[in-house]
Amino acid sequence: MTQGFVLGDVTVQRIIEEETPLFDPLTFLPTLTKDVLEENRGWMEPAALDPATGKLILCIQSWVVRTKHHTILVDTCVGNDKDRPNHPFWNRLKRDSYMRGLAALGLTVDDIDIVMCSHMHVDHVGWNTRLENGRWVPTFPRARYVFSAAEYAYWEGEHAKAASPIFADSVLPVVEAGRAEMVADDHAITDAIRLEPTPGHTPHHVALRVGSGDHEMLFTGDLIHSPIQARYPELSMRADWDGTLAAKTRRRVLDCACEARTLLCFAHFPSPARARVSRWGTGFRADVVG
Repeated sequence: MTQGFVLGDVTVQRIIEEETPLFDPLTFLPTLTKDVLEENRGWMEPAALDPATGKLILCIQSWVVRTKHHTILVDTCVGNDKDRPNHPFWNRLKRDSYMRGLAALGLTVDDIDIVMCSHMHVDHVGWNTRLENGRWVPTFPRARYVFSAAEYAYWEGEHAKAASPIFADSVLPVVEAGRAEMVADDHAITDAIRLEPTPGHTPHHVALRVGSGDHEMLFTGDLIHSPIQARYPELSMRADWDGTLAAKTRRRVLDCACEARTLLCFAHFPSPARARVSRWGTGFRADVVG
């Protein structure tokens, strides 16, 4: 995926690992009703809701943010060779789409300066590591991996209670290799690039804010998954750590983005996965930016 855009002095591109109908909307968003889904089907199809299967179309992707001084990778998708029995469609993948996508941008693994993970779920840390001679090693050997220290501490505690393959193969090897930088949830990577606390989906989920004023972007991570959650910010998804907090955070962020005309770059929205938001009743409309 070589298409991208320039905002101010920042170039933004995507690496798409997968874009496909993945989940039934009524199970993915447990408080969504059939009536509300039907009411919105007209505008959701075909981009966000697949007419053939009735499933939500989600994009699994990384954002690449290039400044004068850094090449930053935002989230790292699912990865290859990972043992994911609880996610059979992502179990032990052998895809070349991610590395082909990286190469299509004219990049190699050595060109990434910073890897920023919004949180530590299966589809956001997978390419943190790759299997090399039977060992998990950092995929991007020269990069600093920026992790929320509090998010890491939470998952470290969960891993101690019940072993997590995701933590074991995609997070710990980065730490053991000395490539992790543990930071506060509001850490400034540079004067114009900073983390923003967006809790709810996980305890210390963070978004990435880049630029300011007319050139401001927010990389949302899993603050929001589907355009229907913009219209109804109270719709939280099934894997949210705290659905009530996630909904509160989502509404706050969307409200601020609406007022400031911030460009939102979503982790899972269908292509082109970026929009500005405007008001729509008591919620918001994601106005796609091509």
